[in-house]
Order: sequence, then C-alpha cells, then structure tokens
Amino acid sequence: MAATSLAELEQIRADCRKLVSQRALISAAAAVVPIPGLDVSTDVALLLQILPQINEKFGLSAEEVEALSPELKKILVVGGANFSIGLLGKVITPKRVMSLLQSMGMKSLATKYGGKYIPVLGSVAASGLSYIVLRRVGHKHIEECFNIASQLLAHQQSQSTSRGTVIDVEATIKSID
Repeated sequence: MAATSLAELEQIRADCRKLVSQRALISAAAAVVPIPGLDVSTDVALLLQILPQINEKFGLSAEEVEALSPELKKILVVGGANFSIGLLGKVITPKRVMSLLQSMGMKSLATKYGGKYIPVLGSVAASGLSYIVLRRVGHKHIEECFNIASQLLAHQQSQSTSRGTVIDVEATIKSID
C-alpha cells in the first residue's frame, strides 16, 4: 500500500490529477495536427503511460495487487466491480486502452475524428474533445483508484486496531498473573 493515511491518499489523488491534466494538454495539441490517426495513437500512448503510473502511485499495480492477501483482493474485486473502468491491478495493454476510449467517449471520439476534416474549426473542436476525453478517462481512473485504496487502507487500519486490542488484553492478563 502506497499511502498510510487518508491525507496521503488525497495528496496522491491531487498529484495524479495534475499529471492527467498535463497529458490531456499534450493530447489536445496532437489533435490539432491534421494527420489522420496521430491523435488516436497519441491518446493510446499517453494512457499506456499514465494509467500504470496512477495505479502504482495508489499502490495498485498488477504486482502489488498480486501480493495482497486474499481478503484484501476480495475488497479490490468487489469494490472494482462498482466502477466502469476496471483497470485496477491489471496489465494495461493497447487493446484495453482502445476499448476504454471507445466505451468512455464513443460519440465524442466520432465527432473528434470526423470534425478534423473541417478547416480550422474542426481542428479546434477535435483538440477540445481530445482534452476532455483523455481528462475524463484519467479522472475516472483516479477516482476508482482512490476509492479502492481508501477501502483497503480503512480495512488495514481496522485490522491493526483490532490486533492492538488483542495484544493489550493479553498484556493485561499477563500483568495480572
């Protein structure tokens, strides 16, 4: 687990949002270039880079999830089922990213790619949509990671608190003897 408190998780979430916003600007800049497919490949490349970084910052990379206890994995699976992205603890591949982009913004992606053929205004619209789609995907993934990480943290803290109580009771019994 990367964070040991809710405040640390909040800071990680803020840092990840900055990262996503910066990469969304790069996506928007690539969308202005009137080369077919450049914007799609840029979006995929950016998401292949930032989604694993986000997972890692929250302590939810594939390796870290694999190392969790079965009880914590259950929290991850049950909690992750409530979200639409579902990339926690998984190896992120171009195929997964493409399907994610299609599911998250199919109408806006079609508008983005079709609008590029309209001089100037089409490129501006494509740029804006590219920024919005990448930022939306990133922020949704951040919220998914934050919610799961906070559930895992709460569970771990409750476990350590209950263990501390048992140890205190045992110490009290020993001191009475």
